[in-house]
Amino acid sequence: QVQLIESGGGLVQAGGSLRLSCAASEGTFSTYTMAWFRQAPGKEREFVAAVHWNGASTLYADSVKGRCTISRDNAENTAYLQMNTLKPEDTAVYYCAADTRRTPYSASRSIKNYGFWGQGTQVTVSS
Repeated sequence: QVQLIESGGGLVQAGGSLRLSCAASEGTFSTYTMAWFRQAPGKEREFVAAVHWNGASTLYADSVKGRCTISRDNAENTAYLQMNTLKPEDTAVYYCAADTRRTPYSASRSIKNYGFWGQGTQVTVSS
């Protein structure tokens, strides 16, 4: 059973930065495709970014492209989301997720492909 624990959320002013972390406590982290999703109040959970288990392929939602960077450190069993130039519309609970299927080539943005989830961390961006 993969356990994911997010950290790094908080309150930040518009234009600021945050770095989210997701630590995996079980399993073979280097074989997991890792992703970040977010859910704002009253809205559905949406894809933010993903990094393939091979480390070479990343994927971003258009809304964060150029402002966010996803990365992973297999030695630390941790995935990161660096968020810059934050906007009030980035306010949401951010969830880390793992796809353990070890599919080839590229990550997925489909929520149904991620079988393990963290508890979420709140990000609030004030205007």
